[in-house]
Amino acid sequence: MIAEPYKVLLAGGEGEITEKKSRFIATTMPIKSEEDAIAFVSAMKKKYWDARHNCSAFVIGKNHELTRCSDDGEPAQTAGRPMLEILLSENIHDAAVVVTRYFGGTLLGTGGLVRAYTAAVKAGLSNSTIITKQPGTKLSINTDYNGLGKLQYLCSKLEASILDTLYTDAVQVELLVPAGSYSMFIKQVTEATNGKAIFSEGEPIWYGEVNNEIKIFPE
Repeated sequence: MIAEPYKVLLAGGEGEITEKKSRFIATTMPIKSEEDAIAFVSAMKKKYWDARHNCSAFVIGKNHELTRCSDDGEPAQTAGRPMLEILLSENIHDAAVVVTRYFGGTLLGTGGLVRAYTAAVKAGLSNSTIITKQPGTKLSINTDYNGLGKLQYLCSKLEASILDTLYTDAVQVELLVPAGSYSMFIKQVTEATNGKAIFSEGEPIWYGEVNNEIKIFPE
């Protein structure tokens, strides 16, 4: 079974909204473990020690295996849960968010609080870097110069990425092939080069596009 792509928070950010003079500051952070999340929430509470509330939510794992949220003194279900729902509905993984509230003197009511905390998380995420991690295979192909053009064409057709090319008496090409295209890619390269292409053993990896460049991630 081929693994499915999933979205992750690559770099955190900050966003702020104001509702009836209350300030809601959302800060996001990539995390890998519950310990990371706890440390992040603790750091935010220390940074915004004078705020009325520092509500939080986080999600961990490819299938959201671990999720937690906290209202931090706000009425139950008005802060942490709505914040968590945004992370889940956006299908973001390995991410934590803290929304800091400086009370402006006017009560917002439960509906108002839900809307404010929801809007704050969206503002924080809009200033964060979110990418899609995709499963793929990294492999090396040796071919002659006649086969290079065919290989480049098939890479474009099947959305494979050329990572590096070494030119000697033949051509060695380092490639990244999407998991869903791997079998078809091998078949079509073999046919296009009349079986002359030599493949290395494929290495499963996860990758994503960051600033128009391919980045390979450790698992």
